[in-house]
Amino acid sequence: MSTLTPTAGAAGCGPTRVRRRPRRGTAEARAGLLLALPFVVLFLVFTAWPVLQSMIMSFTDMRITDIRTPFAVDFVGLDNYRTAFADPVFRRAALNTGVFVVLGVPLTIIAGLAAAVALNRGVGRLRAVYRVGFYTPVITSIVAVAVVWRFLLQPGTGLVNTVLGWVGIDGPHWLGDQRTALLSLVVMAVWRNFGTSMVIFLAGLQAVDPGLHEAAALDGAGRWRRFLSITLPSIRPTMLFVLVTTTIGYLQFFEEPFVMTSGGPLNATVSASMYTYSQFGYGNYGVAGAMAYLTFVVIGIVTLAQFRLMREKR
Repeated sequence: MSTLTPTAGAAGCGPTRVRRRPRRGTAEARAGLLLALPFVVLFLVFTAWPVLQSMIMSFTDMRITDIRTPFAVDFVGLDNYRTAFADPVFRRAALNTGVFVVLGVPLTIIAGLAAAVALNRGVGRLRAVYRVGFYTPVITSIVAVAVVWRFLLQPGTGLVNTVLGWVGIDGPHWLGDQRTALLSLVVMAVWRNFGTSMVIFLAGLQAVDPGLHEAAALDGAGRWRRFLSITLPSIRPTMLFVLVTTTIGYLQFFEEPFVMTSGGPLNATVSASMYTYSQFGYGNYGVAGAMAYLTFVVIGIVTLAQFRLMREKR
């Protein structure tokens, strides 16, 4: 764009044309869009489009035999969702997933918070060593973890049953008994994942104003009272983040039963994600897509409920 302005101090001269420079913000926005374009294209092609395809597939009768002619499938409406609800194994998998979440999420948060508090205040020396030690299981391969835990939980020669035998207790077959298999996976998952919660909680605890604790201590408040009245309210956003991310991860738990028990014994440890994966393997793409989106809906509802319960009260 351009504007016409009269020239001051020059007799007989007409208006001159002054060129306006482009706005700096516009140029920066164009540069940002240009830099983001490769990611946007890759996201649309390899993430958004497959997600949309899977949603459409959940309303069709698509099977493995229809791969060569994907547009020849028939729309079946909500039949795949009805099939998923009527499947007793899927209902058992959903129940196992719910138990895993109800037990695993609180234990993971409590263990992570306890370790973070200890590292933030109680541990003076070798703090970095403890942090690395607690976080190492998070980055360790699930195969390596499975080998170690299978050795620990062996019915005859495992370390757990050996220690129980020292006090006269005959330990069960932890991974082969329907009553203890899922509980064993919960314990393993908590041990493997609480390091992530610990790191996040430690960052939140270090942001708490120490002056508040000093003032409360002068007023006679003990450690437990200061923890409940100062520390927990101060890390409420951190608690919400840990709660949401841990719950989402546990609602999709797959690696533990897949590697450790293959869903057994008698479907006692099969999860919703694992059963959905098996349906894809069997070629029941439409039913598997419906199961996947049922899990997605549950995750969305639970996450929304957590945000409403943990939001700041004004």
